[in-house]
Amino acid sequence: MLYSPNQRKSYHATMDLPAHIVLATDHAGYPLKEVIKAHLIAQGIDVVDVGTFSEESVDYPAIIRKGCAVILEQHCPGIIFGGSGNGEAMAANKVRGIRAAVGYSTEIARLARAHNDANVLSFGGRFITPEDAKAMVDIFLTTPFEGGRHERRVKDLE
Repeated sequence: MLYSPNQRKSYHATMDLPAHIVLATDHAGYPLKEVIKAHLIAQGIDVVDVGTFSEESVDYPAIIRKGCAVILEQHCPGIIFGGSGNGEAMAANKVRGIRAAVGYSTEIARLARAHNDANVLSFGGRFITPEDAKAMVDIFLTTPFEGGRHERRVKDLE
């Protein structure tokens, strides 16, 4: 099991880890992206890293759009990073077919998948610890969409 009891309640269904995942970041999220990349690779997940590849200042919208294009093309989840994660989520949500949620707790990461069928998790590298981010990633990647009453709401987003 991937989680301790205080991270995830046992009554929640889980799904298998994805085979691959897309990562995209600006300079502010770069250090956290590298931590999460290593965490994913250690679990046997293939990582498609679209950048950036340093802490040199860059504008995030183009990098996030590039990551979203790969997410949609490969039908896989993505994790995006920035200083706060807010601008990156806004940029991602402009791309049709992307449902990005800002991750700031394990419960929010779970609900983003279970209730909103989010396919992208956005992190603020300046505001969350690597350990909290790893826990959120694990929950996000193994929580299935519940469907039901949430399905029509998610469809209405498109």
